[in-house]
Amino acid sequence: MSVVRTNSMKYIPNYFEKGQLTKMFFLFPDPHFKEKNHRRRVISPHLLDEYAHVLEVGGIIYTITDVEELGEWMKTCLDNHPMFEALTEQELQADPAVKLLSTATEEGQKVARNGGQTFQAVYRRIALSLIHNGTLTLLKPDHQWR
Repeated sequence: MSVVRTNSMKYIPNYFEKGQLTKMFFLFPDPHFKEKNHRRRVISPHLLDEYAHVLEVGGIIYTITDVEELGEWMKTCLDNHPMFEALTEQELQADPAVKLLSTATEEGQKVARNGGQTFQAVYRRIALSLIHNGTLTLLKPDHQWR
C-alpha cells in the first residue's frame, strides 16, 4: 500500500498512469465555502475527469465530510459524472473501508467525539457507454474523445 499526499489539482497526472489506482480517499477536505473558491474543491467536475483517468474501471472513490453543503456538492458532482456510479447499500455494508471512513483520521475522530454528523459519498468508476440509434456501446477506458 502506498499513500501520496499531494496537490491533486496540479500533480495527479504526474504521479499515476491511466487506470493505475484501485481506490482514492478524500477525507474531510477543505470545504472552500465562498462560491468564488468552489473551483478549489478537490471534488469537482474537472477533477473527476482526472480521477476517472487514473482509477481503474471498478475502482472506488471514497469521500466524507462533516459539512453538509460540501457533502451534497460532492454527491452531486459524482452523480452527474458519466464515469461514476454510487455503490448500493449492500455494497457499502460489505466494504470494510466504508466502516473506517469516520474514524480513520484525527478530523473524523474529533467529529465523532463532538457528536457531529458526517456525509459520505462512495462511488465506483465505470466504463463510459454510448447509446446511438438504440445500440449500447461500452467504450474502453482509454478512449479519447475527438
